[in-house]
Amino acid sequence: MLVVAFRHPSALVEATTGVVAAGAVLATGMLSWSRVSAEVGRLLPVVGFLAAILVVAEMCAVEGVFAAVGTRVVRLGRRDPQRMLLLAFLTAAVVTVVLSLDATVVLLTPVVVAAAGRAAVGSRPTAYACVRLANSASLLLPVSNLTNLLALPAVHLSFLRFALVMAPAWLAVLAVEYAGHRVFFARELHAAPGPEHDDRLAPLPVVPLAIVAAMLVGFAVSSPFGVAPAWIAAAAALASGGHALRRRRTTLRAIVSAAHLGFALFVLCLGVVVAGLSAGFLGDLVRALVPGGTTLLDLLGIAVLATVLANIVNNLPATLLLVPFVAPLGTLAVLCALVGLNVGSGLTYTGSLANLLWRRTLARRGQRPRAADFHRLSLLVTPPALVVAVVALWAWAGLLP
Repeated sequence: MLVVAFRHPSALVEATTGVVAAGAVLATGMLSWSRVSAEVGRLLPVVGFLAAILVVAEMCAVEGVFAAVGTRVVRLGRRDPQRMLLLAFLTAAVVTVVLSLDATVVLLTPVVVAAAGRAAVGSRPTAYACVRLANSASLLLPVSNLTNLLALPAVHLSFLRFALVMAPAWLAVLAVEYAGHRVFFARELHAAPGPEHDDRLAPLPVVPLAIVAAMLVGFAVSSPFGVAPAWIAAAAALASGGHALRRRRTTLRAIVSAAHLGFALFVLCLGVVVAGLSAGFLGDLVRALVPGGTTLLDLLGIAVLATVLANIVNNLPATLLLVPFVAPLGTLAVLCALVGLNVGSGLTYTGSLANLLWRRTLARRGQRPRAADFHRLSLLVTPPALVVAVVALWAWAGLLP
């Protein structure tokens, strides 16, 4: 299943592999039918949200939202590499928070790379900012990353409360990421400004942006009433898809394709497989490694353990595996695990599917990022980002009622 996730083949191959693997779990007696049913019921709202938010992001793309953002990055960047990096950082952070990390690596990355090309400045800093922030900036909201949604029942926080608790850690991580990029790409960022260029602005599509804003408000308003984010995201997907259909910007087939239903089924089956492994030797091993307290050192240990698991088995199965064992320690422990599962997953290509999607997105456009550069930047930035995030969470949680 991990090989399929990394290769990201056709939807039929993904779905078939998932069903076969889940069937093997049942056939070998690792889980009972009732346990499988409970696991699928727990994951369905998360998978539904994934499908819906992917449609919303794709409709924003076909309506020209990302293209319009690209022209503004060029205009505001003023042919200055440092300004371009800052704008790419801010844009990638916002897109990750609002539309989830997949939108950043698949839809935004080509836009900011093209913007850097139009401004005649190096595209590497902006491209790497996208992949780093796809993971790191996903700490802020429950809807920014599937890992957050999977862990949300264990933290017992509303949508706004989650954001309030995570905000200082999120800001601290962004500061470390930005400083790391300034150091790593120092030579390219101090290059002379590019020549003059055409910086006409593309119009910002009002309706898709209004739908996204309404979706965010819906998340915040409905959270205290226990409404799953999937319902709000589904309504936004219907609204944005219907608007694009009326304007003949897309087709019904394209909307269904944007939902990536094969991958959604794959994620459901992955949950079943991980639940089976958790009931056996792997679960016993992880349980033994989880620290027993919530001191600052314990919380750092949880974040490191989450980072190691994410980079061994990918952060999505690592979340399903680790969170049930950390949850008895309380909300703060689960949030520190999310630091490792999100920020720590940027350490290697295998840590997050976003890393692999980013590499594939660039390769399809004729740019092949060097694995050595990716991992050198990750080694520079990830450890200090982990530490400052956990310390910020620990200190801020002590001040909150």
